[in-house]
Amino acid sequence: MLIAGFPAGAFQANCYVVATGPGEPCLVVDPGQDAAAPLTALLAEHRLTPSAVLLTHGHLDHIAAAAEVCRAAGIPALIAEADEHLLADPMSGLSDELRQALAGFPLDGLRPDQVELLQDRIELAGLWIDVDRTPGHTPGSVVFRLAAEQDAAEARPEILFTGDTLFAGSVGRTDLPGGSWDELQQSLRSRLLTRPDDAVVLPGHGPRSTIGAERAGNPFLAG
Repeated sequence: MLIAGFPAGAFQANCYVVATGPGEPCLVVDPGQDAAAPLTALLAEHRLTPSAVLLTHGHLDHIAAAAEVCRAAGIPALIAEADEHLLADPMSGLSDELRQALAGFPLDGLRPDQVELLQDRIELAGLWIDVDRTPGHTPGSVVFRLAAEQDAAEARPEILFTGDTLFAGSVGRTDLPGGSWDELQQSLRSRLLTRPDDAVVLPGHGPRSTIGAERAGNPFLAG
């Protein structure tokens, strides 16, 4: 298994690639603002060929380069149905303050030519991925989950790409259009706190963590 990533753009949103190994097809998770150039370098470094873009949700800082990446590789972007409209109208998911701050941001052509809706389980690039619905930050927020590998030669814990649902020491904001604190709390309880302690959390911003560390120390998960 190969997983690599980097923070991109002014919001430092984490973009990831995941593949069965170097020189293989890969999936790109959340290519946000200014992600295309470092992503191209990362793909070349590991000799990876993108098969699809996976989007944890539709906010601009996570989808800004999706169309560029998809068009360059001739691949689709996959997103939950509830957030699909944000690809064509990303400003509708932002607060008035953020709209003003991003008033000069180029918004034309942000919707990829090929868009597919996420199913609960997908098989792409030789990987099986469970798609856990985690509304709260946005109505269409999801967590991409890779099952643990028990084989001695390739043993690894479960991997969770949590987007802006769960961070190291924090959780996603719910004050933007479509956000819901009650839904986020339910998503955290039913989808993330049920995962094993050693499950690796790869969030949409900030450093990696584990479910055990967040269960023990994240103040938003207390009680």
